[in-house]
Amino acid sequence: MTSEHGDDGLRRRGCSCTKDDFLPEESFKSFGSYFTALKETPARFVDRVMTRSVDSAEIHEMKARSGNEMKKTLTWWDLMWFGIGAVIGSGIFVLTGLEARTHAGPAVVLSYVISGVSAMLSVFCYTEFAVEIPVAGGSFAYLRVELGDFMAFIAAGNIILEYIVGGAAVARSWTSYFATLLNHKPDDFRIKAHHLNEDYSHLDPIAVGVCAIIGILAVRGTKGSSVFNYIASIIHMVVILFVIVAGLTKADLKNYSDFNPNGARGIFKSASVLFFAYIGFDAVSTMAEETKNPGKNIPIGLVGSMVVTTICYCLMAVTLCLMQPYQEIDPDAPFSVAFSAVGWDWAKYLVAFGALKGMTTVLLVGAIGQARYMTHIARAHMMPPWLAQVNAKTGTPINATVVMLVATALIAFFTKLGILADLLSVSTLFIFMLVAVALLVRRYYVTGETSTRDRNKFLVLLGLILASSAATAMYWALEKDGWIGYCVTAPIWFLSTVGLKFLVPQARAPKLWGVPLVPWLPSASIAINIFLMGSIDKDSYIRFALWTGFLLVYYFLFGLHATYDTAQATLKEKLTLQKAEEGGAVADKTDAANSDH
Repeated sequence: MTSEHGDDGLRRRGCSCTKDDFLPEESFKSFGSYFTALKETPARFVDRVMTRSVDSAEIHEMKARSGNEMKKTLTWWDLMWFGIGAVIGSGIFVLTGLEARTHAGPAVVLSYVISGVSAMLSVFCYTEFAVEIPVAGGSFAYLRVELGDFMAFIAAGNIILEYIVGGAAVARSWTSYFATLLNHKPDDFRIKAHHLNEDYSHLDPIAVGVCAIIGILAVRGTKGSSVFNYIASIIHMVVILFVIVAGLTKADLKNYSDFNPNGARGIFKSASVLFFAYIGFDAVSTMAEETKNPGKNIPIGLVGSMVVTTICYCLMAVTLCLMQPYQEIDPDAPFSVAFSAVGWDWAKYLVAFGALKGMTTVLLVGAIGQARYMTHIARAHMMPPWLAQVNAKTGTPINATVVMLVATALIAFFTKLGILADLLSVSTLFIFMLVAVALLVRRYYVTGETSTRDRNKFLVLLGLILASSAATAMYWALEKDGWIGYCVTAPIWFLSTVGLKFLVPQARAPKLWGVPLVPWLPSASIAINIFLMGSIDKDSYIRFALWTGFLLVYYFLFGLHATYDTAQATLKEKLTLQKAEEGGAVADKTDAANSDH
């Protein structure tokens, strides 16, 4: 489908639901066309693997496929509060207690530091991309530009999973704290389906209702959502300040006597799960398309919100473990129960209210972010282009918002929080690792400019960074007490990064804002993300593999052919336009010559 066709179609059809809204490409015109496309799958796959997008295509051509533009209304202040609202939610209010009790003990604060450092490194990588490619696609757009269509699609599928699963986890946590507020247990508000597996049998209708309300807020406009988020986040921060100050007045240093009961493995296991608590900042990067002056506002907004969040997380983790022995911390509503345990039963209502506020903003910012990811993915035709439509009145992608929230509500209805958090961490760490790789590619390799020798050196050194990081993670996972392997893998990572610094010239400098300490910072991001993946349990990887397998089936049956046709149609349109311009130039010269005669 040509972009001209696409734009006219979007304007003409509005929100209709015809076949061309979902499968408009040439390969799906008839069964004969589809079977022909399937026969060409190997050649088309090679084309898509080797094809990289360019900045200008993501910024201009892709945006045009939405029919209407999103409104630029956001400042750094909006982004910072969106970042705080996106991140501080169920992670701190639920997972802190769960991980302190089961894995890390009071050393859960160190888990937050480790996962916070990892998240901050990823924030820097995201920020450079968001400034230079300010579009709604976030990491999907960045990976299309630097790693090509296929890797972007695999990441896109995991981005969608991240948002749906993350939203579902927060929605279920919302029910837990709502129950606390009413002096009930969470399961009092859930329906027990005895014929289903235990992990999926506690049905949660309240989570579904919350998702519906969030959907209404999200489609009404980004600036209005920003005002709501701003007010709710301020209330939330006041409650967090109360928790820290009031909780520390009830601190008992005896609760820190067994600070690290499960050693380094407990700390890193918790860090890999608590990474979930920092998820959300990437949703803010998807708002770059709606941000005034991205070069200034995005770095301040993203980095500022992450610094505030990390400090709050660490202080709250310290407070919780000083209030109660870690063995007695409640895994569902840890802070509320902790205040009850020290005799401040009234305070649990304030804590539960603050937690509900925080989770509501997390859901809202997540809904806004996931819809914008879906919109840009649909602009590339990896998903039906119907999802790319932007409403002219609200300036928001209503179709994508509704579809993503329906999926979130369905998962939240059935699935327990523990399963969701582990699965989410694998997917997110994988994506953040890919973004760090893409940043190194962006700095060190430019098609047509980087010499073959420099390209080969870069690929070898990048391969060694990835291989040594993976080997370190595998050694950690398999060898419980060994240390010799680290003496091999760590120096390889270090020397490879040194080689990248001094042996390969950078091919591109950032125009407006760049990540400092390249290649050290993105290389460290790769290493720590892969290492944390080595601390996640086997079952989560099985679910991750099943999901990736499903993505590949979808890609080879539909996504590959849709994106190939779209790329070919766009190329044909450009050639036609080029010939028309050349013809016009020749005609002008002929007219000028005739005029002279």
